[in-house]
Amino acid sequence: MFGKLGPTELILILVIALVVFGPSKLPEIGKALGKGVKEFKAHTANITSEITGEVDKKD
Repeated sequence: MFGKLGPTELILILVIALVVFGPSKLPEIGKALGKGVKEFKAHTANITSEITGEVDKKD
């Protein structure tokens, strides 16, 4: 139930965001959100590689 968002839910979220923020702010919000996700993935990959390196050192 909570695992996936279907097309109907995504459309509803986009319509609500359009009403709340307006059409001029949506590109800025999308850009900031994309940048945040990209940084999160980069930091996650960095931490994963550090942990893997430490585990390999102990073996």
